[in-house]
Amino acid sequence: MESKKILDNLNTAVYQKSVEVKDGVEVRGYDFNKGLNYEAMFKTLIHTGFQATSVGQAIDTINAMIKWRLSDEPIDEDENEDYKDMEKRKQTRCNIFLGYTSNMASCGMREYIRYLTQHKMVSAIVTTCGGIEEDFMKLWAPHFIGDFALDGATLRKQGLNRIGNLIVPNANYMLLEKWFKELVIEMHEE
Repeated sequence: MESKKILDNLNTAVYQKSVEVKDGVEVRGYDFNKGLNYEAMFKTLIHTGFQATSVGQAIDTINAMIKWRLSDEPIDEDENEDYKDMEKRKQTRCNIFLGYTSNMASCGMREYIRYLTQHKMVSAIVTTCGGIEEDFMKLWAPHFIGDFALDGATLRKQGLNRIGNLIVPNANYMLLEKWFKELVIEMHEE
């Protein structure tokens, strides 16, 4: 009797009837047999799944910010007189703030950030002190690809540091310390 109850419970758990997914987005990746079209490929990320979906959502949000103009919005009754002029509204764009943590400057994302700022695609940057520190360090010396599973104690004995799957030689930190120490001494003297 007890084994029948267990079997019934297992069957119920395993063969639980699915509810209909009415408004779900079907998971599909890009069809490379259609040729490589980066714009079309990026559009498929939103329904690819896992982290790709978040990247796809970010792309959609960024594209909406780039496209947005104040002229897209209705004029409020209490709108500032300067912003009632339609030409002024067409020229008023979204201010894009880019926020990132130090690991983004440590890795290859630094070059993406540089491109966005160099081409005035962001209005302001908000980062951590580590973001600034790592940016300076990569100006002076490279970081290297390692592995998430590398042993920290072994690396430490070799004068190496691990940031995720990146390897940063102690020499890089020493360059930063030397520069910063000289800067602090100069500031103190002033």
